[in-house]
Amino acid sequence: MRIAILTVPSVQMLDVAGPMDVFSEANTQLGIPDAYTLKIVALSPEPVTALNGTRFLPDMTIDSSLEGFDTLLVAGTPGIRDYENHPALTAWIAREAKHVRRIGSVCTGAFILAHAGLLNGRRATTHWGFAPRLATTFPDIDVDWNKIYVKDGPVYSSAGVTASMDLALGLVEEDHGRATALAVAKQLILFLKRPGGQSQFSVHLETQVAEIGPIRDIHDWILQHISGDLSVEALAERAGMSSRNFARLFKRETNMTPGDYVEATRVDVARRMIEEGGVPLKKVASLCGFTDQNGLRRAFMRRIKVTPVEYRQRFRPADVIAPDFDEVVA
Repeated sequence: MRIAILTVPSVQMLDVAGPMDVFSEANTQLGIPDAYTLKIVALSPEPVTALNGTRFLPDMTIDSSLEGFDTLLVAGTPGIRDYENHPALTAWIAREAKHVRRIGSVCTGAFILAHAGLLNGRRATTHWGFAPRLATTFPDIDVDWNKIYVKDGPVYSSAGVTASMDLALGLVEEDHGRATALAVAKQLILFLKRPGGQSQFSVHLETQVAEIGPIRDIHDWILQHISGDLSVEALAERAGMSSRNFARLFKRETNMTPGDYVEATRVDVARRMIEEGGVPLKKVASLCGFTDQNGLRRAFMRRIKVTPVEYRQRFRPADVIAPDFDEVVA
């Protein structure tokens, strides 16, 4: 399969190198050196300078045709405003999209696809920091900002930077099966799936803006003692503060109340357990500090709008076969 990756000046280097390494490793695992052949496309034949200063020569320019190519990926850049509505670029995308079986964007590359009209009426995602502008600028796009990647027909889109590798692994799995994708993921020290339906960032990443000090220490304590007593009173005592002062400081630094943070963290840990294995939901609830399985269910519905059973059915690895008799409760 021939894959083209479109780049622009100041491209995020990992948007390009990440997928290239995934597809290259797939060739190794398949034992077929040219199972995937990769070509970099640019606006001109001049060297492209990436955001991190790396300079590389493109293989093709937008004067080229993609006839005979299977896939086109459009890499992103924080400076996407300078290129997203480039007349020659959008015209090339719109024309050459007809020659490929599938087309995808990485990070802010979604804006280029949007200006070319390829996302109209479709679900799509992009880096969470740019998602509001994508939704506002293109109201015909159903922007699902909280996804790692989205597939809508032959059009794919992914979140930022490292999500490019999640998307590439997903394409490898589609093309050659889960065993090959898993082998690639293991070799590259990646999760096979932060599933397409999984949040772009966990609650810990979202709230890591807390200053170094008692609140940051409490974040670590919560994660390490997820099944224990994580009431405001217990956490405040741990931090050496009054409950009122602790709750006020916690909210100021994280934009979440301690109770909300604890529940979100427990759901985050629970969904990872559900994704990665066949632990019965009753056991998941206990290990994650919920009073019972119904408490786990209610928290899932509040946080991610599905039940644990529905989440497990969608995201449990295909090779995990573990009957879960507790699921009837949820």
